[in-house]
Amino acid sequence: MEFLLYFIAGAGAGILSGLLGVGGGTVIVPILVFIFTALAFPAQHIMHIALGTSLATIIVTSISSARAHHKKQNVHWPVVKLITPGIVMGTLLGAVLAGQLNTVILKVIFAVFALLIATQMVLNFTPASHRQLPGKFGTLSMGGLIGVLSSLVGIGGGSLSVPFLLYCNFNARYAIGTSSAIGLPIAVAGTMGFIITGLAQGNLPEYSLGYIYLPAFIGIALASMLTAPLGAYLAHKLPVPVLKKLFALLLYIVGLKMIWSLI
Repeated sequence: MEFLLYFIAGAGAGILSGLLGVGGGTVIVPILVFIFTALAFPAQHIMHIALGTSLATIIVTSISSARAHHKKQNVHWPVVKLITPGIVMGTLLGAVLAGQLNTVILKVIFAVFALLIATQMVLNFTPASHRQLPGKFGTLSMGGLIGVLSSLVGIGGGSLSVPFLLYCNFNARYAIGTSSAIGLPIAVAGTMGFIITGLAQGNLPEYSLGYIYLPAFIGIALASMLTAPLGAYLAHKLPVPVLKKLFALLLYIVGLKMIWSLI
């Protein structure tokens, strides 16, 4: 039953990765918290293991999703190359910072983040027609910010990079496709950070590599790899307003659910 839940979570994460350009962490993290709590994992490590495992699965998800979007010519590779150094540095910093925070604080950060991004999507902010990428330094700085926050909430960065690219007047499908590729350096750097910080901890569950719980990683990664191309296909077919509403609804559900778990 445990592995079946991982597989279902991975299937949903894969579809979301291709459909909305997110790594699926917005779904994976709360599901893993629920499962790890039921398995009686050490309470002080549950959120850290959920975040680290989520980022590890996004390595596979983002590769599959980026390949699918690349075939549809929806990835702006020069932007991916430009923003990646900032992404890597920020993500490593965020992983180290997350290792110093307790589970309750991480849950609050995750919930507030999800609700803020959902509200931004519902308000449907429209950038000025002349808005473009902020130049090399500005793009690197934004990459660093996206990386830090992605580590703190265990996502592939799409919840930040998609709105950022939309703000810079990228077409929605282009923003989603480019974001799916940006998720890879976030996931790799974040996974390394959570492995390193986790190795210094004791009392971790069996089959853990630092803060990465390998059974969950395997189940989620296998399923997401299979379903990400389906999400990319749907993203190419669905109208932009529908994509935004789906994204916002998902984030509201996740954020409110995380707050409820703290009550």
